[in-house]
Amino acid sequence: MSEGFLQLWLSTGIATISLPQAAMALVGGVLLYLAIAKEFEPLLLLPIGFGAILSNIPIAGISETGGILYYVYKVGIDTGVFPLIIFMGVGAMTDFGALIANPKTLFLGAAAQFGIFATLLGALALNGLPGIEWSLSDASAIAIIGGADGPTAIFLASRLAPDLLGAIAVAAYSYMALVPIIQPPIMRLLTTEKERSIKMTQLRHVSQREKITFPLLILALCILLLPSAAPLIGMFCFGNLMKESGVVNRLSETTQNALINITTIFLGLGVGSKLSADKFLNWETIGILLLGAVAFSIGTASGVLMAKLMSRLSKVPINPLIGAAGVSAVPMAARVVNKVGLEANPHNFLLMHAMGPNVAGVIGSAVAAGVLLALAG
Repeated sequence: MSEGFLQLWLSTGIATISLPQAAMALVGGVLLYLAIAKEFEPLLLLPIGFGAILSNIPIAGISETGGILYYVYKVGIDTGVFPLIIFMGVGAMTDFGALIANPKTLFLGAAAQFGIFATLLGALALNGLPGIEWSLSDASAIAIIGGADGPTAIFLASRLAPDLLGAIAVAAYSYMALVPIIQPPIMRLLTTEKERSIKMTQLRHVSQREKITFPLLILALCILLLPSAAPLIGMFCFGNLMKESGVVNRLSETTQNALINITTIFLGLGVGSKLSADKFLNWETIGILLLGAVAFSIGTASGVLMAKLMSRLSKVPINPLIGAAGVSAVPMAARVVNKVGLEANPHNFLLMHAMGPNVAGVIGSAVAAGVLLALAG
């Protein structure tokens, strides 16, 4: 009787859960709180948080070989399929009109990616600290956090540093959610009241033919110059072409809604499965979170400074605030730019102007991922 009771006791979570597992389940609870109470990227943080709790349940083996989260991760994330489907959905929801109308904003999207490559050097420099041993592949996967593009970060991490995927994904989506908190102080610090008050001229009308041609042109340049970025750029352009062609509305609507929603659920759970105690609770994770903040801040500052330079060289007025939208994080970064611009001038509406560098940032982060994949992959 006592032996049976002992066996029953050892099969309970109370007897078998370890302190690190309990700590990681608590981390999952914090992510759920941020998603539900604070509405910080709830579409991703809620399934990631719940997946973290499930993966740290003792004995259940939900994220181990044979468990459902193990197969979700293997099928969708380890293969890179889920991030690419997300990119296709984002492309189907993207309007390139603002970027086509003002192609100079491509430079702002490119400048904001400086944070990625600065963080790459910073990650390699941290190898001198005890407990941190990052290879070039690890550092490249960490650096992409600066692009503030969750699917791109997950795609690159699954290719270059799968053991760091959980920490990189949480950092990427956390900083995307914190855009309204992190960016405004940097924007105000680097600009004057007069610069933030600059009103930009109305964008020209963009024809449907231009919108259909643009994704094909982007894909052609990718094929010729950086084939390693083709998976991300290709799916993004395909999604956008479905939207702009106007002949496959059913496919476009499915991609924008049902398909991307289903994929987001499993992507979040799959990422959460990598938040197990043995992989997350270490000095490397702390370093990743700190480097992510640095990368995002540098990317924001680089975009604003490039916009200031362009404003001085251009005959057409350019509000330097729009450079902050180059970090991707569509469309939240553009909304933050618009809000800060309205604070300086109640008649200053920058949302459409900020969408140009915002979309350019998506392309820029995918290009940066292709470069890092070519260098470290």
